[in-house]
Amino acid sequence: MTDIAALVARLPKAELHLHLEGSLEPELMFDLAQRNGIAIPYASVEEIRAAYEFSNLQDFLDIYYVGMNVLQTVEDFYDLTRAYLERVHADNVRHVEVFFDPQGHTDRGIAFKTVIDGITRALDDAEAEWGMTHKLILCFLRHLSEEAAFETLQQAMPHLDRIDGVGLDSSEMGHPPSKFARVFAKAGELGLKRVAHAGEEGPPDYVYEALDLLKVNRLDHGNRSLEDTALVDRLVAEKMTLTVCPLSNLRLCGVERLEDHPMKRMLDLGLRATCNSDDPAYFGGYVNDNYVRTAEAVGLTADDIVELARNSFRGSFLEPAEIERRLKEIDAAVAG
Repeated sequence: MTDIAALVARLPKAELHLHLEGSLEPELMFDLAQRNGIAIPYASVEEIRAAYEFSNLQDFLDIYYVGMNVLQTVEDFYDLTRAYLERVHADNVRHVEVFFDPQGHTDRGIAFKTVIDGITRALDDAEAEWGMTHKLILCFLRHLSEEAAFETLQQAMPHLDRIDGVGLDSSEMGHPPSKFARVFAKAGELGLKRVAHAGEEGPPDYVYEALDLLKVNRLDHGNRSLEDTALVDRLVAEKMTLTVCPLSNLRLCGVERLEDHPMKRMLDLGLRATCNSDDPAYFGGYVNDNYVRTAEAVGLTADDIVELARNSFRGSFLEPAEIERRLKEIDAAVAG
């Protein structure tokens, strides 16, 4: 194990940008398809793995939504979530703030309650067993209408005691944050935190809209913010957390090579960047993989790596006292 890998493994971390449906590994997809009698266009795990090759966001999303079809029961959503949590527990992740896409399930006739019951049972079990804390973020699919988002928010109302925030994901281009300004305002009135994907493929204008119209508490991706100096200055001044996903950016061709990734530049500019896996089953790496491969590719120092871990808690929706406790755990890990 390299010195970088050893440091990353030792550090307590939070993951703030993870789509549960994007943690569906080929083996589990195949098993659930067989369990539920769901026809999928793949005859083996190897064929599924081969299909997890794509060249852009839309190609990925097409495969992603096919994978969702195998998720049918409370137990399926439990198994999906449990598999992810076991994997990141091994990476010394102490807190997760995970996304789920209810519209990808309710539009297939799966009850909202089925989805959230399975997910939250697994999250609660992980907290009971390992002390891994969690927040759950309901994402609206931005290629659908704002009216559909309002319907989903209405479906969520009986379960708001288990939902901590709302987000915005799926195809970014052509679907600016402004499209969802009213539903985000409603979510804010309900006391929900707000996050949104912006500046992954979309221009800096989308980031401004997320900040000014959606009033986000945290920015998902945000890479293209670097094209606008004034925007960078604002993000630094506001201590806005960016949930950056390096291996996702590589696989979706946001960068041609990992060596071109802006993570080092973000940190040097004073941006509160974090390192996350996004859709690890599809993008070839969980949290520690993202830390280690990015550090090696762009020359992150040990101090940079520790700062990313600190930022993961600073940018979380944990209470301040809990954040301080987690930062002290990092101090203890650094001290050895």
